[in-house]
Amino acid sequence: MNRLETTLSGITLKNPVIPASGTFGFGQEMSRFYDLNVLGGISLKGTTGEERFGNPTPRIAECREGMLNAVGLQNPGVDAVVARELPAVRKIYDGVLLANISGFSIDEYVMVAEKFDKAPEIDILEINISCPNVRHGGMAFGTDPAAAEEVTKAVKAVTHKPVYMKLSPNVTDIAAIAKACAAGGADGITLINTLLGMVIDPRTGKPIVSTKMSGFSGPAIKPVALRMVYQVAQAVDLPIIGVGGIATADDVIEFMSAGASAIQVGAQNLVDPFACPNIINELPKKMDEYGIGSLKEIIGRSLKF
Repeated sequence: MNRLETTLSGITLKNPVIPASGTFGFGQEMSRFYDLNVLGGISLKGTTGEERFGNPTPRIAECREGMLNAVGLQNPGVDAVVARELPAVRKIYDGVLLANISGFSIDEYVMVAEKFDKAPEIDILEINISCPNVRHGGMAFGTDPAAAEEVTKAVKAVTHKPVYMKLSPNVTDIAAIAKACAAGGADGITLINTLLGMVIDPRTGKPIVSTKMSGFSGPAIKPVALRMVYQVAQAVDLPIIGVGGIATADDVIEFMSAGASAIQVGAQNLVDPFACPNIINELPKKMDEYGIGSLKEIIGRSLKF
């Protein structure tokens, strides 16, 4: 028995560790460091209908508590990803692949989702309605329950693969957004994306990132992410992928205890390229220490208290 095994909508992952979209490219860069087949899954770089250059630089800034980014969904567009990136990653990785989809309109979400749905390399569609780094983009859908339900329904109407809606933490009631996605037919929920943050140069008073405000990630957001996973696990009966500040095996166990069936590692990949394999190697030791037989048995155990 594989003690680390977990499932997402009937799809088996050898372990729950998935590099988060935007921190792992399309896999090629990280394959120089280790065999990607140790991973439970990979969430590919966010993809839009057309090629995007992204935001002007500077678009990355460090701070004491983590990092801020305003990359702005830079990507080559869905046709290039399907034609070039997917066959390339499948040459080096045979596990679960999530296509991370962004859009500026429901029609764009639908078009990109349809193309990924037909791509044999893709297992799960992850619909990003939570990006804080583009104007009039994804987060507008992710902060309004009616809009979240509408985009979920539209994507589900044209696809057959599991659809996971990636939610924004920049809302008052995360459970209401999750319930709306469930009502729209979502197969699962991914949360959270980055918080909206800011860094200022104390010498000049000038915001460091070109967009002024940008996506804040890293260790400081973990308690917020954990709380939201816990709330959503109480609100909907859907599998959850937990994201936010995860850097250790203990973090994985916490998120799964709160209700996540799998987790994603984001900013920590940029701090340590070996973050994911290190977490995977550490998990059995922590499970032995805490008397955990398999990870499946701890999913949602915190909800009982």
